[in-house]
Amino acid sequence: MKAAEKKQHASRHEPIGRLYRKMLATPGYRFWMLLLGAPVNLIVLVVWLIRRRSGGYAALLASALEELRENGRERELKEEFAKQLTEKRRFFNQGENAKETEREVDRRAEDRLRAEAEEIAAERARRQRIPRNDYAAAFESLIANPVFAIFAAVAGLPMALLMLLYANPYSKYIFERLLMTLFVVVGVAALVFTILHLSPMNPAANILGETATEEQIASFNHIYGLDRPYLVQLWDNIRGILSLDLGKSFAGNEDVASTIFRKFPVTLTLASFSLLLALLVALPIGILSAARRGSWLDYSFMFIALIGLSIPSFWQGLIFILGFSIKLGWLPATYTPGSFLSLLMPVIVLGTGLTAAVARMTRSSTLEVMNEDYILTAKAKGLGRRTVLMKHTVRNALIPIVTVVGLQFGGMLGGAAITEKVFNISGLGSYIVDKQFVPDIPAVMGGVVYTAIVISLVNVVIDVLYAFIDPRIRTKMKQY
Repeated sequence: MKAAEKKQHASRHEPIGRLYRKMLATPGYRFWMLLLGAPVNLIVLVVWLIRRRSGGYAALLASALEELRENGRERELKEEFAKQLTEKRRFFNQGENAKETEREVDRRAEDRLRAEAEEIAAERARRQRIPRNDYAAAFESLIANPVFAIFAAVAGLPMALLMLLYANPYSKYIFERLLMTLFVVVGVAALVFTILHLSPMNPAANILGETATEEQIASFNHIYGLDRPYLVQLWDNIRGILSLDLGKSFAGNEDVASTIFRKFPVTLTLASFSLLLALLVALPIGILSAARRGSWLDYSFMFIALIGLSIPSFWQGLIFILGFSIKLGWLPATYTPGSFLSLLMPVIVLGTGLTAAVARMTRSSTLEVMNEDYILTAKAKGLGRRTVLMKHTVRNALIPIVTVVGLQFGGMLGGAAITEKVFNISGLGSYIVDKQFVPDIPAVMGGVVYTAIVISLVNVVIDVLYAFIDPRIRTKMKQY
């Protein structure tokens, strides 16, 4: 009974061992696995070193390598790789280098030979019930022990959480994209700060005015650290970003992070309603134009969409104010928080370009899918036109549509500066534009960081939506 329980316990922990081995084989995760699970890995290392001296699997591996060399497999591999490299260099018109070619051939042959020997040794070890004695195998055998499993879960909790993230393909995908977002934010912040640092504009002179003395400008620069070396200022800005402390603006001495959080709901409301308007109008128009390709309806809709793409938003906003506010008096000319009527014109102006872009993309993507073989097969099966259009055509045409919608929405969340300026909306777009002419470095850096984060998060959402829309992407994600 005890033997059966041990066997059942070991089989339950086999997936954990395989996951550990897979993560160690991934360069991007190996370092963090070893660091986050340092106490656990130390015990695994000691056990592995002890077992390594006892032979077992190592003897099988050495024997397999020797047999392959005696059978001439190494010579065959070298001849094969030498031929491949020669043909490759001849194809790309590259000169011959005997020593370099020999080193590359030896390296490839040795790697292939060891891989084949590993397969042979693993098969023999399974038949003879000899455990593998590599580092990952030591963990696989130890994790089957309940005492070590509890110790690993407690002492190696950060490593266990990382393994839990890695085990699920969706959480792994999102985690990697969020980690990439962090690098993007830091990189963009460093680039923007460098541009502002090299800019000929003087924040102290712009804020204090033309009458400011040299002593006042020097005092201003000293207070805000603008007289320190470039690398010191850059490090302080990046450190502040990582600690979510964006500092205080030069003009007004207001906390940048608080200001961004206060203005974000306004921009979010404007962008969300514009997106909703675009989807409600553009998707039916695009689908209908594709379904009736070449008809007067198709030409009319696409002509209107082309006009929508061509109209400058500032001109459209001014025309709306002149017509609906000043002449007719139906709508307020400027935005007032809490007033839906004052939001109506900005939403239409901001959503016009998005509506036109989504409508044209919906039409072209739907038309492209209509010519696929599986659509012809669905029609041949006798399915109704509406079923083929909505269930098969539109569903498979969603990928480029989602891409356009996501990118446009991310751009609007980053700040629709022109629309906000025309309708006097105190949003993030107008805030960033106002601050960059000072240049108010903390405020501009805060706006840039916000924009980079928003666009990166929107891209993560788009990538996840791809997986829900297309089962082929889900399959690839699980294999990733």
